[in-house]
Amino acid sequence: MTVVRLLFLALGTTAFSGVPSLFLPRRSRAGQYTAVALVTLGSALAFAALILSQFPNQSLSLVRTWAIPWGQFAIALDNLSLIFLIPIFLISALGAIYGLGYWPQNRNPATAPRLQLCWGLMAAAMATVVLARDGVLLMMAWEIMAIAAFFLVATEEDQADARSAAWAFLAASHFGTLCLFGFFALLKTATGSFDLWKTLPDGISPHLATALFVLGTVGFGLKAGLMPLHVWLPGAHSNAPSHVSAIFSGVLLKVGIYGLLRVAGLQAHPPVWCGVTLLAVGVCSGLFGISFSAGQRDLKRLLAYSSIENIGIITMGIGLAVLGKSLDRPAWIILGLGGALLHVLNHGLFKPLLFMGAGSVIHATGTRQIDRLGGLGKSMPGTLVLFAIGAVAICGLPPLNGFFSELLIYLGLFGTAADKATGWSWIALAAPALAMIGAMAVVTFVKLVGFVFLGNPRNDYPHAHDPATAMRLPMMVLAGLCIIIGVAPGLLMGTLQRGVAAWSPSLGNAGNALSANIPPLRYSMIALALLALAALIACIAFKRRAAAVRPGVTWDCGYARPTARMEYTGTSFAQMPVELLAWILLPLKRLPKIPQIFSPASRFQYDVPDAIMDRGLMPALRRIEQGMWRARFFQGGSIQLYLLYFMGILALLLFLS
Repeated sequence: MTVVRLLFLALGTTAFSGVPSLFLPRRSRAGQYTAVALVTLGSALAFAALILSQFPNQSLSLVRTWAIPWGQFAIALDNLSLIFLIPIFLISALGAIYGLGYWPQNRNPATAPRLQLCWGLMAAAMATVVLARDGVLLMMAWEIMAIAAFFLVATEEDQADARSAAWAFLAASHFGTLCLFGFFALLKTATGSFDLWKTLPDGISPHLATALFVLGTVGFGLKAGLMPLHVWLPGAHSNAPSHVSAIFSGVLLKVGIYGLLRVAGLQAHPPVWCGVTLLAVGVCSGLFGISFSAGQRDLKRLLAYSSIENIGIITMGIGLAVLGKSLDRPAWIILGLGGALLHVLNHGLFKPLLFMGAGSVIHATGTRQIDRLGGLGKSMPGTLVLFAIGAVAICGLPPLNGFFSELLIYLGLFGTAADKATGWSWIALAAPALAMIGAMAVVTFVKLVGFVFLGNPRNDYPHAHDPATAMRLPMMVLAGLCIIIGVAPGLLMGTLQRGVAAWSPSLGNAGNALSANIPPLRYSMIALALLALAALIACIAFKRRAAAVRPGVTWDCGYARPTARMEYTGTSFAQMPVELLAWILLPLKRLPKIPQIFSPASRFQYDVPDAIMDRGLMPALRRIEQGMWRARFFQGGSIQLYLLYFMGILALLLFLS
């Protein structure tokens, strides 16, 4: 059996994994266990195919004609597709297992079968998008992915916020689809077929190449969640079930990144402005995404905005690689794209880990509001440790995996400063922006971990405890992978080098220089030393704390009976950085009114709504809706009136002709 046939079998197994649960009793968990088993089997078959693909003399493509008037069924596996398939099949299996504890079918008989059906369809559709080598096939898979994702966001359809988020996602998806229709139509004009991801011919019109780049970037960038195309992302991530949020953030966004990478690689020598545009969009997405994240009070909404930040970091690496292609600088391509691809894998590990950790908190407490939580580390120590691993990784701190991918991008940006011959050394200004993104990420996740798990409980959650094995096991696997890749990044160097070479074949053997730019063995030794030092410090601190703790009266300093209500809140902690960026974030303040000395109870509210969605797009849409309602008098319901309209339009056309 060839590799692609094995992948085709994996796609079919995954796609139909939720079908048996539709025919089994809804209150029985047999359907859910069957779905999980089939998704896991599909992932195992896919990983077997990916391993076999690295052996010589393997068939890596499958082409069949079909009855559809356009295109053909054509799928193929290359080393770039392989990198994106890894998180797709890994997270689809781990997320399905997590759902056994988080969304059991016997407690959710009305929604669980639909969730399992759409879960398998979306996972298979995402993999098909990555494997497709025909534009018509890609668009079919793209639409299946969007519709399945719509129903996953709307799982809790009885909640108004979930319905609103689902419709926003669907509207944004179809806007992106319209852009992709235009992209593929122009691609057929340029190449004469719907065959995908071949280098554009040299004699192509510059205007056509520009249109292809713009339409492809908008269409795929909207799915990736790049600012300002992110409008669907915060609502969808925060209102979907937590394991759905995990696959959205860890995988669905990367399908958009995959398309963006393919579009950016169509031209052998792209204009410089293409790379500069991607780099600028990446910087803006990273800075604004993490800034909005810092100001959030909703646990999952905070994580959603931090996904925009990480997509921005990936796009910065892609922009640097495109600049390297434009200016013939192989080192920029190697480091920029190598860092971007590694961050695709890394983000596909630590962000699902964080969303699953957030799901464990919500499962135990029933709330997503950070300011209502606190002290959960005492009752949920396992969740605290796993969540803290994900938080350190996403902040790009050593010795976990997020550090190494960002380090590669840093080295590429520093290389632009050292290269005076191109005249583009100012591109290195993106490095301080990346450092600022990292600093804001540390502030954000110190807030998240500190005010959810540490301190005293702000409310009483007597049933809070670490989740069951089905929820804890996927988190442990993801945390373990974050540590392994952080300590031994050399394990992925070969995969990354082959992925870079697949995107830019002109590099040839230069793609092997990735490990030469930063020796992974030396880094592994440093990472192991840091890990051992951190463990030693933690042990010493724990022993000293255990020996030093003794009961006593709290120092008064103005109050003798402190309560949890007096604790610093996450909103207060993040207020200073939010105020510094108030000109971007436009925070909403509602100050308490104190009309007299003994005033009645009042409230202080401090929110950071989305400046584009909540302050721009939605008000504009409401005004359009109001205008449409005023125009309803044209629809009078009278046949005579409609005939009059018809005659008027006909007369106008005759006059204009």
